Amino acid sequence: MVRAIVERNVPATMRDGVTLYADVWRPAAPGRYPVLLQRLPYNKALTQATLALDPFRAVEAGYGVIIQDTRGRYTSEGHFTPLIHEADDGYDSVEWAARLPWSNGQVGMVGGSYMGAAQWLAALRRPPHLRALFPQLTPNDYHDGWAYEGGAWQLGFLLHWTLARLALDGLERRARAGEPVDALRAELLRLLTDHDATYRQRPLRRAPLRELARFYDEWLEHGEHLAFWEPLRLAGRLGAVGLPAYHLGGWYDLFARGTLAAYSETAAGSAPQKLLMGPWTHLNSTEFIGERDFGPVANQLGLDLTALQLRWFDHWLKGRDSGLLDEPPIRIFVMGANCWRWEHEWPLARSRYTPFYLHSAGSANSARGDGMLSQQPPLQEEPADCFVYDPDDPVPTRGGATLLPGFAIGRGAGPYEQATIESRQDVLVYTSPPLTEDLEVTGPIVLELYARSSARDTDWTAKLTEVFPDGRSYNLVDGILRARYRNGLGQPMLIEPGAVLRYTIQLGPTSNRFKAGHRIRLQVSSSNFPRFDPHPNTAGAIALATQTTTARQEVLHTPAYPSHLLLPVIP
Repeated sequence: MVRAIVERNVPATMRDGVTLYADVWRPAAPGRYPVLLQRLPYNKALTQATLALDPFRAVEAGYGVIIQDTRGRYTSEGHFTPLIHEADDGYDSVEWAARLPWSNGQVGMVGGSYMGAAQWLAALRRPPHLRALFPQLTPNDYHDGWAYEGGAWQLGFLLHWTLARLALDGLERRARAGEPVDALRAELLRLLTDHDATYRQRPLRRAPLRELARFYDEWLEHGEHLAFWEPLRLAGRLGAVGLPAYHLGGWYDLFARGTLAAYSETAAGSAPQKLLMGPWTHLNSTEFIGERDFGPVANQLGLDLTALQLRWFDHWLKGRDSGLLDEPPIRIFVMGANCWRWEHEWPLARSRYTPFYLHSAGSANSARGDGMLSQQPPLQEEPADCFVYDPDDPVPTRGGATLLPGFAIGRGAGPYEQATIESRQDVLVYTSPPLTEDLEVTGPIVLELYARSSARDTDWTAKLTEVFPDGRSYNLVDGILRARYRNGLGQPMLIEPGAVLRYTIQLGPTSNRFKAGHRIRLQVSSSNFPRFDPHPNTAGAIALATQTTTARQEVLHTPAYPSHLLLPVIP
């Protein structure tokens, strides 16, 4: 057994004089060792309970492990603003780790979610001693993909993350500085206790949150100001990083789209990249995801993620051939088939992008309606499907790529049965006939929707589900598009009430085998709450809106306006 030395609160001084503190695990035997660095805002003292990399196993394998509180969090000095300091602090921390007397100067970075963001932001600065990355469950853009999606505020994730994971330590630091915070503590407890009331409050920008976490207000204020987000825009810049990275994601992770985009961009460069996509959510990597069981081979523990990371870093930090690069670069879990498969590119080159057209006789409302999906395009005029979207009675979130409290009421991430959603009159439902043979869909899912609204601005939402022979409908992917951003986040343009417009809605990536006898289903509506903020149907600044109004929504499917779902079918 290898003896380990554990050092607590080891200081590292950043370029501006701020000191950050880290816990260090390293072999007790004399020598110099490569370093695995993780930087997090969630308290380094609690990391062992949730860390995907076991630090003691890493020490036994001949590594030093450093886990550092980021700036302004827990033991570290300075002021915390999410993401802003991680590039410079990451660079400085990598170089500090390389200079430690027991370090051999070879540094890798590990961690998921925010800790994955800390890796990418540091890597953009190109610290000389950073050799490889292992980013997990993290996006490639912190504007579209973290704070917003399709122009809609990621209300559920951001409010829960801010209140439950960030606000308390901020208050404790202010209390130690002598500020009176008792009233804010009480307000935080109230907001955390009554989630539904918290989510429903308008305006989105409001005083208590401004005091608990000032960045929250700033992110809302600058939603469409792209210059504000430019320092946090990774998309289009990751290809220049030039470092080998092992990307890990989950089909039901809220950052799945960004994980795959980061892989695709970096794989086009010269540094080798690897990708692993499981059926997992952001916080659950077992075989039991939502209300489905994907079998024991889906369990991340069975994959032994610590061993996988050590194999990766053995190659890049020790120069040891672990055989990892001899394997195909991509490994994906195909849901439905419930098996792992090796691939060579993403998206898959053999994909056949197949349109499934929307049809009805004008009554696609709910699963009891007449909405149909067919590979046959509309050959004649069909009446539009209509519903009324009421922001004060939004369609509730049930499953999906979320990060919400309220698992007991179906707000857990992953696949959940959709009967309660598909019984609503403000949800249009289009279903294919039973499949005569298995059909695999692997890749990005897109809905091309032709629609009109009575409002000057509104939202359009879509959800792909799989319907089992007994009628159970389980969600696979979903997406949203705020109408004013139909031409891009940097080009907001209100809509003309009653005008037919084309909306391209990105539902996200998946890999699923629809079994013979199962059906493909599409839900179309205008809300998914509290995953996204419910659009008030008004034309002004949404974050400041206090009043709402209803909107009459119409979805068209005619020869001139052939609304269709585009599925990447794998032959």
